[in-house]
Amino acid sequence: MNPSPLSSPTGSITRRRFLATGAAAALAPVASSGAAGRAGEFGELNATAPGGIDLHLEYKSLLVGGRPGRAITINGSIPGPVIRMQEGREALIRVHNHLPESTSIHWHGILLPFTMDGVPGISFAGIDAGTIFTYRYPVRQNGTYWYHSHTGLQEQLGHYGQLILDPAGRDPVGYDVEHSVVLSDWTFEDPHRVLRKLKAIEGYYNFQRPALANLDDQMKATGKSLREVIKKRLAWDRMRMDPTDIADITGATYSYLMNGKTAEENPVFLARPGQRVRFRIVNASTMTFYDVRIPGLPMTVVQADGQDIQPVETDELRIAVAETYDVVVTQPDDRAYTLFAETMDRSGYARGTLSSRRGMEAAVPPPRRRPMLTMADMGMMLPDKEQQGASRQARPAPVRGRHPLPTTNLPDRIKHGPAGHGPASITMAETAYRRLDYPGAGLGDDGWRVLTYSQLRVLRRPYGRRAPTRQFDLHLTGNMHKYVWGFDGRKWSESDLIRFQYGERLRINMINDTMMSHPIHLHGMWMDLYAGGGLDDNPRKHTVIVQPAELLTVDITADAPGQWAFHCHLLYHMEAGMFRTVAVVRSLKGGPVEADP
Repeated sequence: MNPSPLSSPTGSITRRRFLATGAAAALAPVASSGAAGRAGEFGELNATAPGGIDLHLEYKSLLVGGRPGRAITINGSIPGPVIRMQEGREALIRVHNHLPESTSIHWHGILLPFTMDGVPGISFAGIDAGTIFTYRYPVRQNGTYWYHSHTGLQEQLGHYGQLILDPAGRDPVGYDVEHSVVLSDWTFEDPHRVLRKLKAIEGYYNFQRPALANLDDQMKATGKSLREVIKKRLAWDRMRMDPTDIADITGATYSYLMNGKTAEENPVFLARPGQRVRFRIVNASTMTFYDVRIPGLPMTVVQADGQDIQPVETDELRIAVAETYDVVVTQPDDRAYTLFAETMDRSGYARGTLSSRRGMEAAVPPPRRRPMLTMADMGMMLPDKEQQGASRQARPAPVRGRHPLPTTNLPDRIKHGPAGHGPASITMAETAYRRLDYPGAGLGDDGWRVLTYSQLRVLRRPYGRRAPTRQFDLHLTGNMHKYVWGFDGRKWSESDLIRFQYGERLRINMINDTMMSHPIHLHGMWMDLYAGGGLDDNPRKHTVIVQPAELLTVDITADAPGQWAFHCHLLYHMEAGMFRTVAVVRSLKGGPVEADP
């Protein structure tokens, strides 16, 4: 399709051009199936404009990085159009399914009636082939979010896009120009074939595993002797673990995209010298964590998961699958700067260029050494900087009752207790620790500032936030050898509902028993993340990273009746069982164990 007048061919958007054009973009034509177009040629629509908008889903041949691929397109491209909404109005979106199969759209992070949430089998039946489904819901929030399919592995085929919800009142963030940045990963393989490979051969896409050939490299990287390196490898072997299990799927099959463009295609983001630029960054990947920086320019983080936060200046941030961050930078001069998004496992990167005019280009940073997991990621020890303060021990959960639980100075570690999770869990840290100050594997040793959850503080205390009166533990479990993932050792098909009582305030202590980081997402309700602050300032998120051997606590107000999804947002982990259904009900009587009053 031709891009709308609101966007450049890279999908960059200015607030002024949006306001001037209004709802005209809602009339943008739909691409027909013909000659292959190029990924990344997307426009913008306004779902709260009179008459709403139409989204057309179809299979289409697109050039991704110059190579033809078969994608699920939304109005002709991947990503789909940026969908804008106005807080305080009603969104009206008609989805036309031209696919030969059922589909869905989930509005990630949006508060809405559960029947509009878009999860087949949980909140509605799905959108059958050849039919039209109408989403209609009030817009009760503002900020940067995204949307995607919640049907099978369709998200991997390009079924995603960005949401921008403009505030009803004054925006606390000052900026001159804004640009959408949609990070994603793409494979030319059939996603179902990818999943079969993961199940058939452990670490199928991991070509960075320790071997005799790279012993010398590891000695140089760690400063250890040959004897010490071999001893450490033998220790990992005895645990049947691999210290390079950073990512299940790597650059061995993935192309990494920014606004649908590969690094070689280099999307451009324009701003004049002196202008304040707001980047609205969404990680719409299926499996890829990105480390984002602009060499030579500090970034001020102003929003996390659509929520305004107290500004934090940093040099780099890690963004998990499904998270969003808004950052503001100032274009200082008539030069080009590289917006660099390096994958967590260092197997590739996406990039774009911030410049004052087209035709400019900045250097691409050299690749960093791939990170390796440590004993700390097994919960066996922590570096000094993480160990400080990790002495307060949590008492066993669940804890039930009507007395308010503490909201500050929570315990920094928790003993695992009896295993009880069966063959679906092959790792189990003896102790799980809070790791709020830890930026993640491969970060923090380069001499520049890296954002951590401990730095996030809301701009204003959310209305109605109060202490919880009930809590339970939830273990994140997995068997990498069989590629089975779940909660408390059970896949979704083997698990009960998690029941929340309507109106209650409860706490979930998530404990990661696996060696991988998991972005956990709750539909329909906010998770107030304990980040070391209190009720006044702890951040509010829809997706949280739970790192290896981490104890991470969220408080939730059960204010949304209905059934909701609760899952890891690594698509293949979710498909392999790391998914639960949450039911917000009037009474917990007779519910499963974690829901006892």
